[in-house]
Formats: sequence, structure tokens, C-alpha cells
Amino acid sequence: MIEKKEQDILLKDVREQISAVLEHRAPQFLPVDSPQLSQRRGAFVTLRRNGALRGCIGHIRAIAPLRETIRELACSSAFEDPRFPALTLAELGDLEIEISVLTTLKEVAGPEDFHPGHDGILIDNGQASAVFLPQVAEEQGWDRNKTLSHLCLKAGLRPMAWTESGMRFFTFQAQVFS
Repeated sequence: MIEKKEQDILLKDVREQISAVLEHRAPQFLPVDSPQLSQRRGAFVTLRRNGALRGCIGHIRAIAPLRETIRELACSSAFEDPRFPALTLAELGDLEIEISVLTTLKEVAGPEDFHPGHDGILIDNGQASAVFLPQVAEEQGWDRNKTLSHLCLKAGLRPMAWTESGMRFFTFQAQVFS
């Protein structure tokens, strides 16, 4: 569990990282000695402007210490999400930041072991894969079947591909803060 103090540090790091890039300067991060922020964890950084999605990039698997991962994802979400143009300085003031710190992926037997609103889900059929964070189903008002169908579409598959043999299901949880 990431404590409130560490959450605030990560949120400030995201804003500082993006601001520094937009202002063409080196970022100024507060020095912090925190075992929680040094743990290797998967995470996502979601950016919204006036309530609308503006960027969301993450790593499902832990590849670096959490604080380092969050800083990298801040830039990726702001400037490299292929669904959106790069963030501009004019948008910075209206930017809402959400961070999702993930648990380790767990392969489950099938779709019945996925609980929308509680679990995030990754599907993989060996050729295509896609992931939704736990909050996506709830935000969209989707049940299990609708979530899995939309996830298949996101992966470039037919909506009902999740019912076919060979599909693997992985769940995870997230601590979400903004």
C-alpha cells in the first residue's frame, strides 16, 4: 500500500516531469528516501483534461523502481500516447493526474474469475493482447461480458474472441489515487 505521503510525492513528480519537458528545463525532484517508492511495481499514469481522457500509458509488469517508472510514464502519457497529440503548455493548468499502482499479474482459469470493478484484466491469445485497468469497467458501466468484448476489440480481435479456446486471462488489482 502506497501511503498518502508517497502518493503526494508521485503526483508532484508527474506534474514536475511534464512541466520540465514543456518548459525546456531539467526537472527539480524532491529527494526522498522511501522503500515503497524504490519497489519495482507496475503502474499507469492517466491524464485527463476537463474530465476527458488526455493520455494513459503504463507498464503491467514491474521493470524499474516505482518512482522512476512514474516519471517515465508521465512523459509517455503526455507526449507519446498515439491516440492524442502531444500535451501543450496551455493545457498544463487543467491537467488532472491519476496514478494506478498495480499488483502482480495472476493467471486465472477463465473469465468467470474476473470481477469487473475489482480486477484489472489482461487477455492474451498468443497473437494479440490487451489490458483494462480495474476502474475502466466501472467508469464505463460495463459488466463482465461487455468488458471482455471491448477488451477483445481493443486487441484487434472479434468481440467474442474471449469465449474461444486458447485465450488466457490474467487479473490484477490497482491502488488508484489522484
